Amino acid sequence: MAHYAFLDDNIVTEVIVGKDEGEDGIDWEQHYGDVRGQVCKRTSYNTQGGVHIHGGTPYRMNYAGIGYTYRAELDAFIPPCPGEGWVLDEATGVWVEAAGI
Repeated sequence: MAHYAFLDDNIVTEVIVGKDEGEDGIDWEQHYGDVRGQVCKRTSYNTQGGVHIHGGTPYRMNYAGIGYTYRAELDAFIPPCPGEGWVLDEATGVWVEAAGI
């Protein structure tokens, strides 16, 4: 079972459960996107802050949530900024307080 995020202007509008990547020889990311007429990107429930919680390979830095932004240059889902004074750690896809840098 895999999870897929639908994007509108690179903002996640919905996350669904779908078929595993490559199952039945189909590119499910492309298929779901074509069916919905939206960009669709796979997301990993087990990836947080650029780390796979079970020791596997991290995937797109964070599990996508509604309101997250997909940043193509990082190939990552980024949560909304918590407010002024926060900067994005591009290595992890996590916001950190500017004073903490």
